[in-house]
Amino acid sequence: MAFPYMEAVVGFMILMYIFETYLDLRQHAALKLPTLPKTLEGVISQEKFEKSRAYSLDKSYFHFVHEFVTILMDSAILFFGILPWFWKKSGNFLLLVGLNAENEILHTLAFLAGVMIWSQITDLPFSLYSTFVIEARHGFNKQTIWLFFRDLFKGMGLAIILAPPIVSAIIVIVQKGGPYLAIYLWAFMFVLSLVMMTLYPVLIAPLFNKFTPLPEGELREKIEKLAASLSFPLKKLFVVDGSTRSSHSNAYMYGFYKNKRIVLYDTLIQQCKDEEEIVAVLAHELGHWKLNHTMYSFIAVQILTLLQFGGYTLVRNSTDLFRSFGFDTQPVLIGLIIFQHTVIPLQHLVSFGLNLVSRSFEFQADAFAKKLGYSSSLRAALVKLQEENLSAMNTDPWYSAYHYSHPPLVERLSALDESDKKAD
Repeated sequence: MAFPYMEAVVGFMILMYIFETYLDLRQHAALKLPTLPKTLEGVISQEKFEKSRAYSLDKSYFHFVHEFVTILMDSAILFFGILPWFWKKSGNFLLLVGLNAENEILHTLAFLAGVMIWSQITDLPFSLYSTFVIEARHGFNKQTIWLFFRDLFKGMGLAIILAPPIVSAIIVIVQKGGPYLAIYLWAFMFVLSLVMMTLYPVLIAPLFNKFTPLPEGELREKIEKLAASLSFPLKKLFVVDGSTRSSHSNAYMYGFYKNKRIVLYDTLIQQCKDEEEIVAVLAHELGHWKLNHTMYSFIAVQILTLLQFGGYTLVRNSTDLFRSFGFDTQPVLIGLIIFQHTVIPLQHLVSFGLNLVSRSFEFQADAFAKKLGYSSSLRAALVKLQEENLSAMNTDPWYSAYHYSHPPLVERLSALDESDKKAD
Protein backbone atom coordinates (compact mmCIF):
# COMPACT_ATOMS: atom_id res chain seq x y z
CA MET A 1 0.00 0.00 0.00
CA ALA A 2 1.38 3.40 -1.02
CA PHE A 3 2.15 5.97 1.63
CA PRO A 4 -0.67 8.56 1.97
CA TYR A 5 1.49 11.60 1.19
CA MET A 6 -1.40 13.99 0.56
CA GLU A 7 -3.25 13.04 3.75
CA ALA A 8 -0.02 13.42 5.74
CA VAL A 9 0.60 16.88 4.26
CA VAL A 10 -2.94 18.07 4.98
CA GLY A 11 -2.75 16.63 8.49
CA PHE A 12 0.51 18.43 9.20
CA MET A 13 -0.85 21.69 7.76
CA ILE A 14 -3.81 21.47 10.15
CA LEU A 15 -1.54 20.62 13.11
CA MET A 16 0.66 23.63 12.29
CA TYR A 17 -2.44 25.81 12.02
CA ILE A 18 -3.54 24.68 15.49
CA PHE A 19 -0.06 25.30 16.93
CA GLU A 20 0.30 28.72 15.33
CA THR A 21 -3.23 29.68 16.37
CA TYR A 22 -2.25 28.84 19.95
CA LEU A 23 0.72 31.19 19.61
CA ASP A 24 -1.56 33.83 18.06
CA LEU A 25 -3.90 33.53 21.05
CA ARG A 26 -0.97 34.01 23.42
CA GLN A 27 0.10 37.09 21.47
CA HIS A 28 -3.48 38.39 21.40
CA ALA A 29 -3.62 38.12 25.19
CA ALA A 30 -0.33 40.03 25.44
CA LEU A 31 -1.69 42.76 23.15
CA LYS A 32 -4.73 43.19 25.41
CA LEU A 33 -2.57 44.01 28.44
CA PRO A 34 -3.56 47.52 29.60
CA THR A 35 -0.08 48.63 30.68
CA LEU A 36 3.31 49.12 29.07
CA PRO A 37 6.23 46.78 29.80
CA LYS A 38 8.34 48.24 32.62
CA THR A 39 11.23 48.87 30.24
CA LEU A 40 9.03 51.19 28.17
CA GLU A 41 7.39 53.07 31.06
CA GLY A 42 8.29 56.73 30.75
CA VAL A 43 9.76 56.05 27.29
CA ILE A 44 6.57 55.52 25.27
CA SER A 45 3.71 57.95 25.84
CA GLN A 46 0.37 56.59 27.06
CA GLU A 47 -1.34 58.05 24.00
CA LYS A 48 0.97 56.19 21.62
CA PHE A 49 0.58 53.01 23.66
CA GLU A 50 -3.22 53.15 23.39
CA LYS A 51 -3.02 53.76 19.64
CA SER A 52 -0.51 50.94 19.22
CA ARG A 53 -2.67 48.60 21.27
CA ALA A 54 -5.78 49.36 19.19
CA TYR A 55 -3.87 48.94 15.91
CA SER A 56 -2.26 45.67 16.98
CA LEU A 57 -5.57 44.23 18.18
CA ASP A 58 -7.28 45.16 14.92
CA LYS A 59 -4.53 43.40 12.97
CA SER A 60 -4.74 40.41 15.31
CA TYR A 61 -8.51 39.95 14.81
CA PHE A 62 -8.02 40.26 11.05
CA HIS A 63 -5.18 37.72 11.17
CA PHE A 64 -7.40 35.14 12.89
CA VAL A 65 -10.01 35.40 10.13
CA HIS A 66 -7.46 35.41 7.31
CA GLU A 67 -5.58 32.37 8.62
CA PHE A 68 -8.81 30.42 9.17
CA VAL A 69 -9.98 31.06 5.60
CA THR A 70 -6.51 30.25 4.26
CA ILE A 71 -6.23 26.86 5.99
CA LEU A 72 -9.75 25.96 4.84
CA MET A 73 -8.96 26.79 1.21
CA ASP A 74 -5.49 25.21 1.18
CA SER A 75 -6.72 21.99 2.80
CA ALA A 76 -9.73 21.79 0.49
CA ILE A 77 -7.58 22.35 -2.61
CA LEU A 78 -5.38 19.40 -1.69
CA PHE A 79 -7.98 17.08 -0.14
CA PHE A 80 -10.60 17.42 -2.88
CA GLY A 81 -8.12 17.18 -5.76
CA ILE A 82 -8.53 20.74 -7.03
CA LEU A 83 -4.92 20.85 -8.27
CA PRO A 84 -5.19 17.87 -10.70
CA TRP A 85 -8.65 19.09 -11.77
CA PHE A 86 -7.26 22.54 -12.52
CA TRP A 87 -4.30 21.03 -14.38
CA LYS A 88 -6.68 19.10 -16.64
CA LYS A 89 -8.86 22.20 -17.18
CA SER A 90 -5.81 24.24 -18.19
CA GLY A 91 -5.03 21.56 -20.80
CA ASN A 92 -8.61 21.72 -22.07
CA PHE A 93 -8.29 25.50 -22.34
CA LEU A 94 -5.22 25.12 -24.55
CA LEU A 95 -7.14 22.76 -26.85
CA LEU A 96 -10.01 25.24 -26.94
CA VAL A 97 -7.75 28.04 -28.21
CA GLY A 98 -6.03 25.76 -30.70
CA LEU A 99 -2.74 25.16 -28.85
CA ASN A 100 -0.94 21.92 -28.09
CA ALA A 101 -1.88 20.66 -24.63
CA GLU A 102 0.90 18.06 -24.84
CA ASN A 103 3.49 20.84 -24.75
CA GLU A 104 4.42 20.89 -21.07
CA ILE A 105 5.66 24.49 -21.13
CA LEU A 106 2.42 25.82 -22.63
CA HIS A 107 0.36 23.62 -20.30
CA THR A 108 2.31 24.86 -17.27
CA LEU A 109 1.97 28.53 -18.26
CA ALA A 110 -1.77 28.13 -18.74
CA PHE A 111 -1.99 26.46 -15.32
CA LEU A 112 0.02 29.26 -13.69
CA ALA A 113 -2.11 31.93 -15.35
CA GLY A 114 -5.21 30.36 -13.85
CA VAL A 115 -3.57 30.04 -10.44
CA MET A 116 -2.53 33.71 -10.54
CA ILE A 117 -6.06 34.85 -11.39
CA TRP A 118 -7.53 32.62 -8.67
CA SER A 119 -5.05 33.80 -6.02
CA GLN A 120 -5.67 37.46 -6.89
CA ILE A 121 -9.44 37.01 -6.66
CA THR A 122 -9.35 35.15 -3.35
CA ASP A 123 -6.78 37.48 -1.77
CA LEU A 124 -8.31 40.74 -3.04
CA PRO A 125 -10.98 41.14 -0.31
CA PHE A 126 -8.36 40.68 2.41
CA SER A 127 -5.92 43.11 0.76
CA LEU A 128 -8.64 45.73 0.34
CA TYR A 129 -9.84 45.38 3.93
CA SER A 130 -6.30 45.47 5.33
CA THR A 131 -5.35 48.55 3.29
CA PHE A 132 -8.52 50.62 3.20
CA VAL A 133 -10.04 49.68 6.56
CA ILE A 134 -7.37 48.71 9.09
CA GLU A 135 -4.45 50.77 7.74
CA ALA A 136 -6.73 53.72 6.95
CA ARG A 137 -8.45 53.59 10.35
CA HIS A 138 -5.11 54.00 12.09
CA GLY A 139 -3.77 56.70 9.77
CA PHE A 140 -1.27 54.66 7.78
CA ASN A 141 -2.86 54.19 4.36
CA LYS A 142 -2.10 57.02 1.94
CA GLN A 143 -2.89 55.36 -1.38
CA THR A 144 -6.06 55.77 -3.40
CA ILE A 145 -8.09 52.87 -4.75
CA TRP A 146 -6.73 53.78 -8.21
CA LEU A 147 -3.13 53.51 -7.04
CA PHE A 148 -3.91 50.21 -5.31
CA PHE A 149 -5.26 48.61 -8.49
CA ARG A 150 -2.57 50.22 -10.63
CA ASP A 151 0.10 48.52 -8.47
CA LEU A 152 -1.88 45.27 -8.61
CA PHE A 153 -2.04 45.25 -12.41
CA LYS A 154 1.60 46.30 -12.71
CA GLY A 155 2.57 43.34 -10.55
CA MET A 156 0.47 40.99 -12.67
CA GLY A 157 2.01 42.46 -15.83
CA LEU A 158 5.51 41.83 -14.52
CA ALA A 159 4.55 38.25 -13.67
CA ILE A 160 3.23 37.74 -17.21
CA ILE A 161 6.51 39.07 -18.65
CA LEU A 162 8.97 37.36 -16.31
CA ALA A 163 7.30 34.02 -15.55
CA PRO A 164 7.30 32.41 -19.04
CA PRO A 165 11.08 32.47 -19.65
CA ILE A 166 11.86 31.48 -16.05
CA VAL A 167 9.33 28.62 -15.95
CA SER A 168 10.39 27.44 -19.43
CA ALA A 169 14.03 27.35 -18.38
CA ILE A 170 13.25 25.34 -15.23
CA ILE A 171 11.22 22.79 -17.19
CA VAL A 172 13.95 22.36 -19.81
CA ILE A 173 16.62 22.01 -17.11
CA VAL A 174 14.61 19.31 -15.32
CA GLN A 175 13.93 17.46 -18.57
CA LYS A 176 17.57 17.60 -19.72
CA GLY A 177 19.43 17.81 -16.39
CA GLY A 178 20.31 14.17 -15.87
CA PRO A 179 22.31 13.18 -12.75
CA TYR A 180 23.48 16.76 -12.14
CA LEU A 181 19.97 18.20 -12.18
CA ALA A 182 20.13 19.64 -8.64
CA ILE A 183 23.35 21.53 -9.44
CA TYR A 184 21.97 22.87 -12.72
CA LEU A 185 18.76 24.05 -11.04
CA TRP A 186 20.69 25.69 -8.24
CA ALA A 187 23.08 27.38 -10.69
CA PHE A 188 20.15 28.73 -12.68
CA MET A 189 18.43 30.10 -9.56
CA PHE A 190 21.72 31.55 -8.32
CA VAL A 191 22.28 33.46 -11.57
CA LEU A 192 18.61 34.49 -11.63
CA SER A 193 18.83 35.87 -8.08
CA LEU A 194 21.90 37.94 -9.01
CA VAL A 195 20.17 39.26 -12.13
CA MET A 196 16.99 40.14 -10.20
CA MET A 197 18.96 41.84 -7.41
CA THR A 198 20.64 43.94 -10.11
CA LEU A 199 17.55 44.72 -12.18
CA TYR A 200 14.93 45.13 -9.43
CA PRO A 201 16.17 48.43 -7.96
CA VAL A 202 17.00 49.85 -11.38
CA LEU A 203 14.08 48.72 -13.56
CA ILE A 204 11.31 47.25 -11.40
CA ALA A 205 11.18 49.31 -8.18
CA PRO A 206 10.92 52.64 -10.12
CA LEU A 207 7.71 51.32 -11.71
CA PHE A 208 6.07 51.55 -8.29
CA ASN A 209 7.94 54.35 -6.49
CA LYS A 210 9.82 57.52 -7.32
CA PHE A 211 13.48 57.58 -6.30
CA THR A 212 15.21 60.97 -6.04
CA PRO A 213 18.75 61.81 -4.87
CA LEU A 214 18.95 62.97 -1.25
CA PRO A 215 19.45 66.76 -1.42
CA GLU A 216 22.76 68.30 -0.42
CA GLY A 217 22.85 69.24 3.25
CA GLU A 218 23.91 68.15 6.71
CA LEU A 219 22.09 64.80 6.57
CA ARG A 220 23.75 63.80 3.32
CA GLU A 221 27.16 64.91 4.61
CA LYS A 222 26.75 62.90 7.81
CA ILE A 223 25.71 59.77 5.93
CA GLU A 224 28.58 60.06 3.45
CA LYS A 225 31.01 60.65 6.30
CA LEU A 226 29.74 57.54 8.12
CA ALA A 227 29.99 55.44 4.95
CA ALA A 228 33.53 56.69 4.25
CA SER A 229 34.64 55.93 7.82
CA LEU A 230 33.58 52.29 7.32
CA SER A 231 34.98 52.07 3.76
CA PHE A 232 31.44 51.45 2.52
CA PRO A 233 31.49 52.07 -1.28
CA LEU A 234 28.44 54.36 -1.35
CA LYS A 235 27.72 55.45 -4.92
CA LYS A 236 24.17 56.80 -4.68
CA LEU A 237 21.88 58.01 -1.91
CA PHE A 238 18.16 58.06 -2.64
CA VAL A 239 14.90 59.12 -1.03
CA VAL A 240 11.85 57.03 -2.02
CA ASP A 241 8.30 58.41 -1.89
CA GLY A 242 6.95 55.77 0.47
CA SER A 243 4.45 58.32 1.79
CA THR A 244 2.36 57.97 -1.39
CA ARG A 245 1.23 54.58 -0.12
CA SER A 246 1.82 54.40 3.61
CA SER A 247 3.19 56.38 6.53
CA HIS A 248 5.22 53.37 7.68
CA SER A 249 8.96 54.07 7.48
CA ASN A 250 12.06 52.15 6.48
CA ALA A 251 15.60 52.34 5.09
CA TYR A 252 17.66 49.82 3.17
CA MET A 253 20.77 49.40 1.05
CA TYR A 254 21.58 47.29 -1.97
CA GLY A 255 24.15 46.74 -4.69
CA PHE A 256 27.16 44.57 -5.46
CA TYR A 257 30.80 44.99 -4.61
CA LYS A 258 31.89 48.61 -5.22
CA ASN A 259 28.47 49.86 -6.29
CA LYS A 260 26.40 50.28 -3.12
CA ARG A 261 23.30 52.43 -2.75
CA ILE A 262 21.28 53.55 0.26
CA VAL A 263 17.55 54.30 0.14
CA LEU A 264 15.70 56.31 2.80
CA TYR A 265 11.93 56.42 2.97
CA ASP A 266 10.66 60.01 3.02
CA THR A 267 8.53 58.98 6.00
CA LEU A 268 11.69 58.12 7.95
CA ILE A 269 13.07 61.61 7.34
CA GLN A 270 9.74 63.15 8.36
CA GLN A 271 9.44 61.11 11.55
CA CYS A 272 13.03 61.43 12.79
CA LYS A 273 13.46 65.17 13.18
CA ASP A 274 16.91 64.68 14.67
CA GLU A 275 19.26 63.80 11.81
CA GLU A 276 21.51 61.87 14.22
CA GLU A 277 18.68 59.36 14.66
CA ILE A 278 18.56 58.69 10.91
CA VAL A 279 22.34 58.31 10.82
CA ALA A 280 22.12 55.92 13.78
CA VAL A 281 19.58 53.77 11.88
CA LEU A 282 21.98 53.64 8.95
CA ALA A 283 24.88 52.84 11.29
CA HIS A 284 22.85 49.80 12.33
CA GLU A 285 22.23 48.85 8.68
CA LEU A 286 25.88 49.35 7.79
CA GLY A 287 26.71 47.12 10.74
CA HIS A 288 24.99 44.27 8.92
CA TRP A 289 27.24 44.93 5.92
CA LYS A 290 30.44 45.35 7.94
CA LEU A 291 29.77 42.19 9.94
CA ASN A 292 28.99 40.24 6.73
CA HIS A 293 25.44 39.42 7.84
CA THR A 294 24.09 39.96 4.32
CA MET A 295 26.69 37.62 2.85
CA TYR A 296 26.10 34.95 5.51
CA SER A 297 22.34 35.09 4.87
CA PHE A 298 22.84 34.88 1.11
CA ILE A 299 25.14 31.87 1.46
CA ALA A 300 22.66 30.16 3.80
CA VAL A 301 19.86 30.66 1.27
CA GLN A 302 22.02 29.21 -1.52
CA ILE A 303 22.86 26.13 0.57
CA LEU A 304 19.20 25.59 1.46
CA THR A 305 18.19 26.04 -2.18
CA LEU A 306 20.73 23.42 -3.31
CA LEU A 307 19.55 21.00 -0.61
CA GLN A 308 15.93 21.51 -1.62
CA PHE A 309 16.67 20.80 -5.26
CA GLY A 310 18.67 17.76 -4.15
CA GLY A 311 15.67 16.51 -2.24
CA TYR A 312 13.41 17.19 -5.22
CA THR A 313 15.57 15.03 -7.51
CA LEU A 314 15.06 12.09 -5.14
CA VAL A 315 11.27 12.14 -5.44
CA ARG A 316 10.55 13.76 -8.82
CA ASN A 317 9.98 10.38 -10.48
CA SER A 318 7.91 8.93 -7.63
CA THR A 319 4.66 7.70 -9.17
CA ASP A 320 3.17 7.09 -5.72
CA LEU A 321 3.81 10.71 -4.69
CA PHE A 322 2.05 12.16 -7.75
CA ARG A 323 -0.84 9.69 -7.52
CA SER A 324 -1.34 10.52 -3.85
CA PHE A 325 -2.11 14.10 -4.90
CA GLY A 326 -4.39 12.95 -7.76
CA PHE A 327 -2.03 13.22 -10.74
CA ASP A 328 -1.68 10.47 -13.33
CA THR A 329 1.15 12.35 -15.09
CA GLN A 330 4.32 13.89 -13.66
CA PRO A 331 4.64 17.54 -14.80
CA VAL A 332 7.78 19.34 -13.64
CA LEU A 333 6.05 22.29 -11.98
CA ILE A 334 3.53 20.05 -10.23
CA GLY A 335 6.40 17.95 -8.92
CA LEU A 336 8.05 21.05 -7.46
CA ILE A 337 4.76 22.17 -5.86
CA ILE A 338 4.12 18.73 -4.35
CA PHE A 339 7.68 18.48 -3.08
CA GLN A 340 7.36 21.89 -1.39
CA HIS A 341 4.27 20.62 0.41
CA THR A 342 5.97 17.43 1.56
CA VAL A 343 8.90 19.28 3.15
CA ILE A 344 6.73 21.77 5.04
CA PRO A 345 7.85 20.32 8.42
CA LEU A 346 11.51 20.94 7.53
CA GLN A 347 10.70 24.40 6.20
CA HIS A 348 9.16 25.38 9.53
CA LEU A 349 12.24 24.19 11.40
CA VAL A 350 14.56 26.03 9.00
CA SER A 351 12.47 29.19 9.24
CA PHE A 352 12.65 29.06 13.04
CA GLY A 353 16.43 28.60 12.90
CA LEU A 354 16.86 31.49 10.46
CA ASN A 355 14.79 33.72 12.73
CA LEU A 356 17.08 32.88 15.64
CA VAL A 357 20.12 33.81 13.55
CA SER A 358 18.44 36.98 12.26
CA ARG A 359 17.63 38.18 15.78
CA SER A 360 21.23 37.55 16.79
CA PHE A 361 22.38 39.62 13.81
CA GLU A 362 20.08 42.48 14.88
CA PHE A 363 21.63 42.58 18.35
CA GLN A 364 25.10 42.55 16.79
CA ALA A 365 24.20 45.41 14.43
CA ASP A 366 22.83 47.43 17.37
CA ALA A 367 26.06 46.82 19.26
CA PHE A 368 28.03 47.88 16.18
CA ALA A 369 26.15 51.18 15.97
CA LYS A 370 26.73 51.68 19.69
CA LYS A 371 30.48 51.22 19.26
CA LEU A 372 30.41 53.99 16.66
CA GLY A 373 28.97 56.32 19.28
CA TYR A 374 25.31 56.20 18.26
CA SER A 375 23.93 54.49 21.36
CA SER A 376 21.62 57.30 22.52
CA SER A 377 20.61 58.25 18.97
CA LEU A 378 19.87 54.64 18.05
CA ARG A 379 17.86 54.22 21.23
CA ALA A 380 15.85 57.36 20.43
CA ALA A 381 15.36 56.24 16.82
CA LEU A 382 14.14 52.77 17.82
CA VAL A 383 11.63 54.33 20.21
CA LYS A 384 10.52 56.89 17.60
CA LEU A 385 10.01 54.25 14.91
CA GLN A 386 8.16 52.01 17.35
CA GLU A 387 5.83 54.88 18.21
CA GLU A 388 5.31 56.16 14.68
CA ASN A 389 4.69 52.68 13.24
CA LEU A 390 2.47 51.77 16.21
CA SER A 391 4.34 48.48 16.60
CA ALA A 392 3.25 46.07 19.32
CA MET A 393 4.57 47.14 22.73
CA ASN A 394 3.70 43.92 24.57
CA THR A 395 4.80 40.66 22.95
CA ASP A 396 4.44 37.08 24.05
CA PRO A 397 7.91 35.47 24.34
CA TRP A 398 6.84 32.24 22.62
CA TYR A 399 5.18 34.12 19.77
CA SER A 400 8.11 36.46 19.18
CA ALA A 401 10.63 33.59 19.39
CA TYR A 402 8.75 31.68 16.70
CA HIS A 403 7.72 34.49 14.35
CA TYR A 404 9.98 37.52 14.76
CA SER A 405 13.09 37.99 12.65
CA HIS A 406 13.79 41.17 14.66
CA PRO A 407 13.83 41.26 18.47
CA PRO A 408 11.02 43.21 20.17
CA LEU A 409 11.86 46.78 21.21
CA VAL A 410 11.99 45.82 24.90
CA GLU A 411 14.76 43.29 24.22
CA ARG A 412 16.76 45.65 22.01
CA LEU A 413 16.64 48.48 24.54
CA SER A 414 17.54 46.09 27.35
CA ALA A 415 20.54 44.86 25.34
CA LEU A 416 21.71 48.43 24.74
CA ASP A 417 21.26 49.27 28.42
CA GLU A 418 23.10 46.11 29.47
CA SER A 419 26.06 46.97 27.28
CA ASP A 420 26.07 50.46 28.82
CA LYS A 421 26.23 48.94 32.32
CA LYS A 422 29.11 46.67 31.32
CA ALA A 423 30.94 49.67 29.90
CA ASP A 424 30.47 51.51 33.18
